[in-house]
Amino acid sequence: MLETRYNPKQVEENKYDNWKEKGYFTAGDKSKQKFSMVIPPPNVTGKLHLGHAMDTTIQDIIARYKKAKGFDVLWVPGMDHAGIATQAKVEERLRKQGISRYDLGREKFLEQAWTWKKEYADTIHEQWKKMGLALDYTRERFTLDEGLNKAVNHVFKTLYDEGLIYRGERIINWDPVLRTALSNVEVIHKDVKGKFYYFKYHVIDSDVDLVVATTRPETMFGDVCLTVNPKDERYKEFVGKEAINPANHEPLPIIADSYVDIQFGTGVMKCTPAHDPNDFIIGEKYGFPHPIVMDETAHMNEKCGRYVGMDRYECRDELVKQIESEGNLIKIEEIVHNVGHSERSDTIVEPYLSKQWFVKMKPLAEASIKLQNSDDKIEFIPERFNDDFLRWMNNVEDWCISRQLWWGHRIPAYYNKLTGEVLVSETEPEDMENYVQDEDVLDTWFSSGLWPFSSLGWPEKTEDFERYYPTDVLSTGYDIIFFWVSRMINQGLHFTDKKPFDKVLIHGLIRDSKGRKMSKSLGNGVDPIDVIDKYGVDALRYFLATSATPGQDMRYIDEKVNSCSNFLNKIWNASRFVLMNLDGYNGENINIDMLTEVDKEILTKLEETILEVTNKMDKYQLGAASTCLFNFVYDDFCSYYIEFVKTTLFDEAKRNNTQAVLVKILKDILMMIYPYSPFISEEIYLNLPEHKDSIMLESYPIYEEKYVFKSSLEQVGLLKNIIRDIRNYKVNSNLAPNAKVDLNISTNLKLFDEFDLLLKKFSFAQSITYNNEVSSNSTSFIYPNLVVSVVENIDKDKLLEDLKKKLEIENFEIDRCNKLLNNPNFVSKAPQAKLDSEKEKLKQHLDTKAKIEEKIKNL
Repeated sequence: MLETRYNPKQVEENKYDNWKEKGYFTAGDKSKQKFSMVIPPPNVTGKLHLGHAMDTTIQDIIARYKKAKGFDVLWVPGMDHAGIATQAKVEERLRKQGISRYDLGREKFLEQAWTWKKEYADTIHEQWKKMGLALDYTRERFTLDEGLNKAVNHVFKTLYDEGLIYRGERIINWDPVLRTALSNVEVIHKDVKGKFYYFKYHVIDSDVDLVVATTRPETMFGDVCLTVNPKDERYKEFVGKEAINPANHEPLPIIADSYVDIQFGTGVMKCTPAHDPNDFIIGEKYGFPHPIVMDETAHMNEKCGRYVGMDRYECRDELVKQIESEGNLIKIEEIVHNVGHSERSDTIVEPYLSKQWFVKMKPLAEASIKLQNSDDKIEFIPERFNDDFLRWMNNVEDWCISRQLWWGHRIPAYYNKLTGEVLVSETEPEDMENYVQDEDVLDTWFSSGLWPFSSLGWPEKTEDFERYYPTDVLSTGYDIIFFWVSRMINQGLHFTDKKPFDKVLIHGLIRDSKGRKMSKSLGNGVDPIDVIDKYGVDALRYFLATSATPGQDMRYIDEKVNSCSNFLNKIWNASRFVLMNLDGYNGENINIDMLTEVDKEILTKLEETILEVTNKMDKYQLGAASTCLFNFVYDDFCSYYIEFVKTTLFDEAKRNNTQAVLVKILKDILMMIYPYSPFISEEIYLNLPEHKDSIMLESYPIYEEKYVFKSSLEQVGLLKNIIRDIRNYKVNSNLAPNAKVDLNISTNLKLFDEFDLLLKKFSFAQSITYNNEVSSNSTSFIYPNLVVSVVENIDKDKLLEDLKKKLEIENFEIDRCNKLLNNPNFVSKAPQAKLDSEKEKLKQHLDTKAKIEEKIKNL
């Protein structure tokens, strides 16, 4: 029997281990239709947060629902090695010990990284367990395991042979703290305060100074020319001449190119090919050299004269002072500009000329665009994200995939020690002593982009790959559509000739109660484990799944989690009522011929709920589905039916059939709430008179037309409306809920047998009479073909006396508030919060006074 009070901690204990040990999470029943998903692998960089909790809860609800619907469900678990993120964490840990990765060397550093991985993988496993995720652990993968490394090497070699991977010098985003290249999507742009410096570049053999504005004076040592627009009449005469660079006093040719915007700035642009992507294009176009003026830590190199060894910003300050002292600084403007920062180290990214490995993205993107313009396209939910995806694919740039890290898939390129020849191979060359492997590793997203098929054993044609690929649905946040979703689609189409998933369910981010992004700096983060300890995981899961609208951000509001806990408590108490009233229950099926009108109405409502919830679940509208169920449980089952059946449970002739109806309703409710909140569902289910070893072995309820009685909805609905209106009438008339009334009903309807009995009981009516007269001292409620007149059976004099006493109290409080708020001494010294509180009290007392006066007037 269920405990008197719902205790989430007690209910959730030991169930997960039992499910896992019994193999309920394991896929493989080939007699069923398959349904497969892969988990977006969390980074092994730390604890999971609320965003992970939401994402995995959505997936778990889908997995449990599909299993209950009879599918062979595979949900593949795994974690991501998260190259740059994990390396940054491990290096941070080493710094606290006073050492760097270079002190350890590559092999020893990797040992530290694997130790980190094990430590945090164990933590993630515990959190998956805490969240109740139905993951098939027999198929768990890690993006750096041996099988995935084979897949990565195969993909790299194939793309290289196809000419889609190349190595070349390009301007890339450089993180000078982590000392690695970054792709564009790993750069976060922020508005920061900066300066525009206006310098004179003196034109040789003239008395003219050209004015050039820059935000980055430290790069002037890498200037190769000045550029003007050929149509700019101001500067035509200077094209072909030279000007002096005020940083190093070297001559710079003045050239003309239509790239320069005449209207922008002074119309004269300095060109620094190694430190600006647009300048790089001009440098290539005109065959200029590409002098790099910084090292990989963003310190100035030997090309910078006396500034060599200085940090880029220290050099900037000192150089500006030098130029000013020489009379070549015109002015400095304060500005706010958009500057790229490294997502991981938060340092300002340096545009940097470097030799890196790239993927030609256009051919891959074209295949994805073609798919999304076909009838077989991947369905984005909500659909608008398909437009975002296509916009990205139509403007995609080549992808820099090499990273100057040690933790990750090492690039399978080998350089001949004698000839320098490049050999790309899936395995080490047999004569490895003649080769050296590329030091760099691949961008994390390179391996993650293969996840839907590499996690199933590809490139081998494994049984799992043949059966479960393509996967059915991917659930993820909109923030990684470009990072991850697009790359999975590109790689999936290219290497398997199939889309990697049929649908993409996009959710938003979780923000704090004020709508702000959760961050360490704001101190507004919420640890899901803390929420679980307070309310239980079932309440957290229910909140996360039901409070979000697909594709939109949601707010974490503690009170809403509490409301979800209260809802589960409501189900617990309703279940206790049912289970406590099953004495003598014979387990027989419902006898339709013995159903009361109230039974028929609730069964009809139940079947409608099953139909609607199933329809919403099939469309992955989890929030909308839960609302349907919530309304049925609260409004129909608990508020009315449970109260109504207290009359029939003590009728021996109807008792067994009423019990059968109660059991069916409770079981169906449990199966519909189960995907959201599996622990409480399992606990209650195992207390049902007839049950299997676990709710995980049960089937989802199906719509049964034999339990639909449309006419009963009208009759019982009419009864509910009358009861509701009489209750509201008592509230508005300041009557107690159990205040006695007399009812007079005028109708030509044939009402069902229990109508009078139930109406009398729940309206506290002393009498019900039927005639066509409406009493003059009554209040009437009009319904289709029926009028109910309510005659108060009360002592009006006593009620009037009570109301006048309450009015005196309100007048006293109003007078007190007014005196306080009109007291200058109080107003000047009281905190604002206290003033606001007193003003709010005054408003409430005035409102209450007005309502009492209205009731007195009515009496």
